[in-house]
Amino acid sequence: MAGRMRVGVVGCGLIAQVMHLHYLRELSDRFEIAAVCDLSEEVRAACAREYGVAEQFATWQELIARPLDAVLVLTSGSHAPIAVAAAKAGKHVFVEKPMCFSVAEGEAMIDAAQAAGVTLMVGYNKRYDPAYARLLEETPTLRDLRLVQITTLESPLQPYVQHYNLRHGGPLPKDLAESLAEDGDARITAALPEADPLSRWAYRNVLLDSLVHEINAMRGIMGEPERLEFADIRETGLTAIFKYGKAQCILAWVDLPGIARYSMDFAFYSPERRLTLKFPSPFLRSAPTLLVSEDGEEKSQRSSRTEEITSYRESFKEELIHFHDCVASGREPITTGRDALHDIALCEAIVSVHRSRSPRDLPSEPAQAPARKRS
Repeated sequence: MAGRMRVGVVGCGLIAQVMHLHYLRELSDRFEIAAVCDLSEEVRAACAREYGVAEQFATWQELIARPLDAVLVLTSGSHAPIAVAAAKAGKHVFVEKPMCFSVAEGEAMIDAAQAAGVTLMVGYNKRYDPAYARLLEETPTLRDLRLVQITTLESPLQPYVQHYNLRHGGPLPKDLAESLAEDGDARITAALPEADPLSRWAYRNVLLDSLVHEINAMRGIMGEPERLEFADIRETGLTAIFKYGKAQCILAWVDLPGIARYSMDFAFYSPERRLTLKFPSPFLRSAPTLLVSEDGEEKSQRSSRTEEITSYRESFKEELIHFHDCVASGREPITTGRDALHDIALCEAIVSVHRSRSPRDLPSEPAQAPARKRS
């Protein structure tokens, strides 16, 4: 399929309003926003007016019944039910992260897309950042890689989004809110049947909602970890340590709500060279990601530091271009459903290793839970 795609957007919340709807309109040569869906009548009506959308719906079932080429699933909660139904209806599917809440759900999404012959792509925007592509070019030059540090300093959200004209709906009806909460809880229980409250909270709100980005970007550079050596979950942070050959990879996330100084760094250390990729807040359009290179001369006091701005192209826009190109050409996306399934498996493994205090080999292997063995 080539030309302009008719798309339906399910979920008109923060990320839809800040990024996806904005860039779908910019890419009007590739996309027509044909329909929007949101539980809030106020929000969907406002977005329909803002973006000139002809059809708006209260339920995703109504939207996927329309003559659309693709569906963008941007809701909170698991994306599995909508994605499976959209694929079965013959629609190409783009889902925001997290793909879903469990490996089993992910397998169902992949199976539905394959059976229907449609594209399933997961929205990991960092994989489409031009500076990330530069890092992929540079990391093979690192000889004797010894340490990788991935550090996220979470900060308050409001300072980064208050300058946008965001539409907010009122509270959902009590029965609907309770039903959605019960559904989410049931899906977390299916993924982590014996988990304690802290682990359940961290799995949904830290791992799936935030760290899944870092995990996917790590795998995009390093491949699959050989071993998950350690994992620790706290109310204010999470730490995991992975083994990649001779190199150790330390993943650290900490909540620092007092300062609007969001930071996400991917640092690679070898004896002769250091590379650091520094991501800005994901809610700032076209803010550049910096690539920092540090070099030196052996047995000398001389050293140098270079800071590179690769591009001002927005990664959220780049991933939408990629989605269109893959649908048009029949190519597989960089971030396929199968790729994202490894992230869900790794999130499950981090909770398991935290609880058992035992390491796990091949932690990103997306085997069904009964087939897994604890180390």
